Amino acid sequence: MRRLALRTGVRWKISIAIAAVGALIALALSLVVHNAARVSMLENAREVQLERLLFAQRLYEATNTKKPSPKFGAKINDPSLPASLRSRIQDNRRATHVDEYDDGVPDVWAAVPLANGDVLSLHTRFADRSATVMGDLDRALIIGSVSVVFGGCALGVLIGGQLSRRLRKAAAAAGKVAQGNTEVRVREAVGGVVRDETDELARAVDALTDALNERIEAERRVTADIAHELRTPVTGLLTAAELLPPGRPTELVRDRAQAMRTLVEDVLEVATLDGASERAELQELQLGEFVSRRVRLLDPEITVRVVHESWVSTDPRRLERILGNLLGNAAKHGAAPVEVTVEGRVVRVRDHGPGFPETLLREGPSRFRTGSSDRSGRGHGLGLTIAAGQARVLGARLTFRNAGPAGRGDTGGAVAVLWLPEHAPTNTGSFPVLRQAESG
Repeated sequence: MRRLALRTGVRWKISIAIAAVGALIALALSLVVHNAARVSMLENAREVQLERLLFAQRLYEATNTKKPSPKFGAKINDPSLPASLRSRIQDNRRATHVDEYDDGVPDVWAAVPLANGDVLSLHTRFADRSATVMGDLDRALIIGSVSVVFGGCALGVLIGGQLSRRLRKAAAAAGKVAQGNTEVRVREAVGGVVRDETDELARAVDALTDALNERIEAERRVTADIAHELRTPVTGLLTAAELLPPGRPTELVRDRAQAMRTLVEDVLEVATLDGASERAELQELQLGEFVSRRVRLLDPEITVRVVHESWVSTDPRRLERILGNLLGNAAKHGAAPVEVTVEGRVVRVRDHGPGFPETLLREGPSRFRTGSSDRSGRGHGLGLTIAAGQARVLGARLTFRNAGPAGRGDTGGAVAVLWLPEHAPTNTGSFPVLRQAESG
């Protein structure tokens, strides 16, 4: 059973955490302040009540009457005197007592023993004004607590937003690196003045990128060196095969030697393309006419349809290489008929075979991909890799998709689409800068 994952951003997690801590602190402080104010008011009421009672006692003893003055409301031997207060009076000492009720207005008792053994007591309700003060204090504490919570949320959004933006920038830069743009530096993309764990993450990703670049460059050099070293013996092997007497074994040796020579040349071309030192030699040409002529030379049976003719600035040698590899891939791994469509700056090559494997659609062409993931279960995967590399040199974009499953109104098949750019790269590898009048 899969666990339900709740996805939230860092900003909101920090905001919720700060708000929760603020709420707990505000609640604790409110309780402390409320209880301290309540205890202070009750103690003050006890003292006031006791002072009034002592004044009534002095007046009672000075007048030498049997009853205390009704002005203060004091009583002699009040039968409603609380038991706890009565027990303390028996120890011959004055005392106070408070009875609390649900309405928040307590009763305050004060009692003092007299010389003749009687008990003089005073009983009054706590002042309503004090209860009002406590109510106002509680409202002020509630308002302050809510303000603290909302203020903490706002602070959390600000702090978390900054951290979230830095993390998003780092993720975007790391995504560009994953797509092959190894020139991107995550540390520069994050920026900012504050240094935190995001910078450590950026430095780690940049270090990983540098290590990966060094490894790729080392592999490229090794591949190029091996291809260079193999070129001479393979050429000699092919020359020696030409000297063999005619026969079936000689044909097999020549075919294998030619296949090995083609593989070595392809590996060397891939290594050269990986070096990013290739530059396009641009010419102006009609794309539809060029594609039609080249396809007829490669395979006259392939159908070419020019929907819309256009002039493009590109390298004809590299464009022919891309077309040859796409058509060779369609002929080897697809099925007839193979169709080529030219529409403006877009060239589509489609076959009616089983289509591209999911791995290629998801990850793109990969050299030396063999096994069941390949459409025929064989091959080195260099053809599409070379086509994609030559497209990058032209500043073009090469995409791969499947036409659709067979039997559902479509015959299926693989579709490779070459998107030539409107402005091709210059001999230095950069793109021309258009003047304002031209861009308009």
